Amino acid sequence: MSQKVKKKRIKKSKQDIIFDIIVYSIAIIITLLALYPMYFVLIASFSDANAVARGIVDFFPKGFTLKGYKALIDYKEIWIGYRNTIVYAALSVLFSLALNLSAGYVLSRKDLYGKKGIMIFYMIPMFFGGGIVPAFLNMKKLGLYDTMWALIIPGAVSTYNIIVSRTFFTTSIPEELWDSAQIDGANTYQFFFKIVLPLSKAIIAVLALWTIVGRWNGYFDALLYIRKPDLQPLQMVLRSILVNNQMTSSLLVGEAGAEARELAELIKYAVIIVSSAPIICIYPFVQKHFNQGVMLGSIKG
Repeated sequence: MSQKVKKKRIKKSKQDIIFDIIVYSIAIIITLLALYPMYFVLIASFSDANAVARGIVDFFPKGFTLKGYKALIDYKEIWIGYRNTIVYAALSVLFSLALNLSAGYVLSRKDLYGKKGIMIFYMIPMFFGGGIVPAFLNMKKLGLYDTMWALIIPGAVSTYNIIVSRTFFTTSIPEELWDSAQIDGANTYQFFFKIVLPLSKAIIAVLALWTIVGRWNGYFDALLYIRKPDLQPLQMVLRSILVNNQMTSSLLVGEAGAEARELAELIKYAVIIVSSAPIICIYPFVQKHFNQGVMLGSIKG
């Protein structure tokens, strides 16, 4: 005879209810404190600059306008910057995943001779660096200066990403898989590409997202190594637009100066939205793998 099992709700005590209320209240407050600055930038980009300056913009746009976005779109350089940044981000992801995942997998193997020495060799650049001037001279000597590869090759290898991927492989890929693959006649390359990588979607998503965000937000390397306008990434283009608008508005006086300063203020907020929106849109699609990969890659050091 089948019996219906009724799930009984566990009755919480008064102290538990109060504790839950306090915890949820704190979580909501922290969430609002984190989200409101981004929300304010969004509504300020659609608001009248004078209303923003007077501090009357709080939860909704005041004096709705699209002047900032229209002025920003009129710059043809911004589309060149978008194209360049997408290319840099895509190539950086390919190079970074190829080098860091392979290095992390090799270092996770128990039968690797001299593993500790190799790891120390990788970790030295984390604590010691040659500085900006030697790096610049090295770029010139290698012929990478003022080329797209100056933004891709130097940052392709990351010791931190290697450590995270090594930890992931050590804790998530059982040694028995390698033994069974050997019995079936698979060599090291077949095991890595056909078994390890398909089981490593979480860490791949994490490393890819880190690389994309780093390349998308990066501007200092481009400031040092890129001079050609057609190779400038998005952040450098947006920086140039902001600087030029601020300089122009400071030189003008009277009504023209006021309008220029208002436009510069609107462009400032529009630039923040334009530069951060793509990354914000990408994150929800990799959030599941991102959370899983970070936890799995941080269990052991």
